[in-house]
Amino acid sequence: MDILNEAHFRQSEYNTRRHFLKKCVTGMGAVTLGSMMGGADLFAKNSWSSQGGSGMPHFVPKAKHVIYLHMAGAPSQLELFDYKPELQKMNGQSCPPSLLEGKRFAFIRGVPQMLGPQSTFKQFGESRTWVSDYLPQFAEVVDEVTFLKSVHTDEFNHAPAQFLMQTGSPRTGRPSLGGWVTYGLGSPNENLPGFVVLLSAGGPTGGKRLWGSGFLPTVHQGVQCQSTGTPVQNLKNPNGVDSKMRKKSVDIINKINELEYQEAQDPEILTRISQYEMAFKMQTSVPKVMNIDSEPGYIQDMYGVTPGKNSFANNCLLARRLVENGVRFVQLYDNGWDMHGAGPGGGVGEGLRRKCMQVDRPMAALLKDLKQRGMLEDTLVIWGGEFGRTPMMEARTGQSFLGRDHHSEAFTIWMAGGGIKKGFTYGETDEIGYSGTKGRVHVHDIQATILNQLGLDHERLTYRFQGRDFRLTDVHGRVVNDILI
Repeated sequence: MDILNEAHFRQSEYNTRRHFLKKCVTGMGAVTLGSMMGGADLFAKNSWSSQGGSGMPHFVPKAKHVIYLHMAGAPSQLELFDYKPELQKMNGQSCPPSLLEGKRFAFIRGVPQMLGPQSTFKQFGESRTWVSDYLPQFAEVVDEVTFLKSVHTDEFNHAPAQFLMQTGSPRTGRPSLGGWVTYGLGSPNENLPGFVVLLSAGGPTGGKRLWGSGFLPTVHQGVQCQSTGTPVQNLKNPNGVDSKMRKKSVDIINKINELEYQEAQDPEILTRISQYEMAFKMQTSVPKVMNIDSEPGYIQDMYGVTPGKNSFANNCLLARRLVENGVRFVQLYDNGWDMHGAGPGGGVGEGLRRKCMQVDRPMAALLKDLKQRGMLEDTLVIWGGEFGRTPMMEARTGQSFLGRDHHSEAFTIWMAGGGIKKGFTYGETDEIGYSGTKGRVHVHDIQATILNQLGLDHERLTYRFQGRDFRLTDVHGRVVNDILI
């Protein structure tokens, strides 16, 4: 393009609708456009502060990091933690009508039979906590854990329930829990993302939107890392481009972005600048942190890792390495916990036992490893699914498959470290594990408690978008103070 044509191009650019909309963000046009759209702030925040909060907690935190182990598909609490001998007595009996009247289930139709626990339970530790024989190694660390036995949710299908648990809303478009945390606190390590996601056994039903940034600046979305192959997709330099050339190109691109920001004042340009800089830093920092081969043999054996394999065990060890290097929030999703019993070996008997064998050793090792390194005190570990399982059999394909349907009224989550009581159980369910009778805890209460341990007031951690202040817990949530030290 010659000088004359370039001049014509620049002049015509100033007459485009895109240029008008950019300029009206900070001028009188913004006021007019905002009123036309019912007061909506189309571009949310438009300052440097849009990249995050102050980076300071609201009060002194008990935890600096979070490792959230989400068992996607919802494990059965009745085979793992919620011991119900009365349910065993009712095994094979027709379900009482009172449990079905006015209720909605995902798959149960007609009158199902009651299904007794398929595992056996014993008491462990000084806390005398009931744990099933499906989790023998985890049973050794129950004195480090608080169990919440009466958690409930509003959703009984996987994706909406996962969204509610991870974003505070059953619908898409809201920021994830990890995104809210990094928005409020930032990242302690400038060379690593503040929010990292690890997957095993495939992805959750809700997909990548579960760790999205929603209406927060996109710098707060989770960065998905892999334990096999390239740790982060599209991070490697192209052939013929070395690190010096890459650094020079990033600097030039960001200078252009800075000029664009000065003209347009679009906060997403700041996000773009941050992401280019972070991607360059991650090229050297991430491969080093993700290399579990550098761990001593006894540590690898403790977790049961297989180097080069995508597994829950590998991801638990990676989670420890990530928080050890300053990552604020690590989210693990382990898929395959949807035990309907719709086929041979897929129910809460053989199927759930097999799945528990994959996670028992690693999650026990994670707690032991964090404790022996002095990291459990300021690292909050959470384990759970998106809802629970019914005390009655689903049996949509016949009586021989022992599966349970989705259940929103009662399930178990456990927490450890980060200012949580040790060897403690909060809440109770009725004699068959159908409903909570004491200490009921809603999903929003779990979220409020996690933020609280990080020094964040869930009612004060807000972001203005489309004319209103949003928060993770919406207009709900209370901190479960009874489980806190």
